[in-house]
Amino acid sequence: MKKYNIKPTKKQLKIMKLYWEKLQELESEFFGQVGELEEQLSHEINIKDIEFFSCDGAYVGIGNVERTMKLIQREKLED
Repeated sequence: MKKYNIKPTKKQLKIMKLYWEKLQELESEFFGQVGELEEQLSHEINIKDIEFFSCDGAYVGIGNVERTMKLIQREKLED
């Protein structure tokens, strides 16, 4: 069994919880903005339910929710 050298104090844990809450707020704002961007893109190119596709925490391309369009890979979008 692994032994951990650092054990946060109650005060440190309380501060961590505050920062965790801030992270969740930022994440919520970010995903809201991404959703708005996807809606704008969908409207402009006239492809329903277009999305920025992510895998393992990184955006890797653009596709659509129904998977009826081949994913456009990040490399093609960045060249």
